[in-house]
Amino acid sequence: MYLTISETAEYLELDEAKIRAFVLEGKIRSVFDGEQYLINKNQFSTHLQQMEKYREMIQEYLREPLPEDVDVKDED
Repeated sequence: MYLTISETAEYLELDEAKIRAFVLEGKIRSVFDGEQYLINKNQFSTHLQQMEKYREMIQEYLREPLPEDVDVKDED
């Protein structure tokens, strides 16, 4: 499935200007049909899967309770 730059920006939750810059720099593969750039949506699937995996790892880390430190001394 091919998306326009504005649709890609919405899909990736990024600014349209940033997507356009990535396309022009060659960081995002695209096809120019004479009027607009078309971007294959499937090229982002691996990136989005990795981002979801990292998000889950961070959430798991944040849910872990803090260990009690045996070296903590009462200051009173």
